[in-house]
Amino acid sequence: MRRARLAVLVLLGVLGAAGCGSSTSHSSQTQTSSTAAGSSTSTAAATGSASTSASPAGSPGACRTVPAPAPKGPQHLTPPKQGLDPSRTYTVTVATNCGTFAFDLDVKHSPKTSASIDYLVRRGFYNGLTFHRVAAGFVIQGGDPLGNGGGGPGYTVVEAPPAGTQYVRGVVAMAKTETDPSGASGSQFFVVTGPNVGLPPQYAVAGHVVSGIGVVQRIGALPTNPPGDGMPTTTVVMSKVTVASH
Repeated sequence: MRRARLAVLVLLGVLGAAGCGSSTSHSSQTQTSSTAAGSSTSTAAATGSASTSASPAGSPGACRTVPAPAPKGPQHLTPPKQGLDPSRTYTVTVATNCGTFAFDLDVKHSPKTSASIDYLVRRGFYNGLTFHRVAAGFVIQGGDPLGNGGGGPGYTVVEAPPAGTQYVRGVVAMAKTETDPSGASGSQFFVVTGPNVGLPPQYAVAGHVVSGIGVVQRIGALPTNPPGDGMPTTTVVMSKVTVASH
């Protein structure tokens, strides 16, 4: 299966197959999240950011050491057939060994993308998967069942974002390969850690972080191999991902 490396690859030079790149150094090929310029989503994503440095080992804010999970292997799911209720708010909570963060799905602007994430979360798809890529000052990326940036759920959703979409801190967007059409996505997503990474409006927006942005920044500050944009040297596992609506 083709890697879902973010179009951010171009910004970085070359991201992982499904990865996105870092803010100013990544190219437009990197896949990252997007929100409509000036929209409530992008505004909310840009606020409430926490420190960008990782906590010292052993401190309350440090990542717990956990073993790397075994890859789940290729997946062959069929896409969801039902959409979400646009009158409700759907919040996805991601618990990791580095802390917990949550994001609201952008059902209004990205109904198909939101329905796909909700579907995968409710199936337990993301439990036990990792954040396999960290691009310093740019994004963190995860959601690959293969663990290397090359996997997905077995289907693709296409939902091009608005022309004015901006990828600012806290935006959650979907990764894709540079050859995929605008707005294509599978299961891999990224969370923007830079203030505004300048990606082109090609990555489907999943939503925006509403709590735990400090956890996202903590993961984004982890050392990587290779340095600056690669797999974090500390394994980051999504132990449990849930969704609730209200």
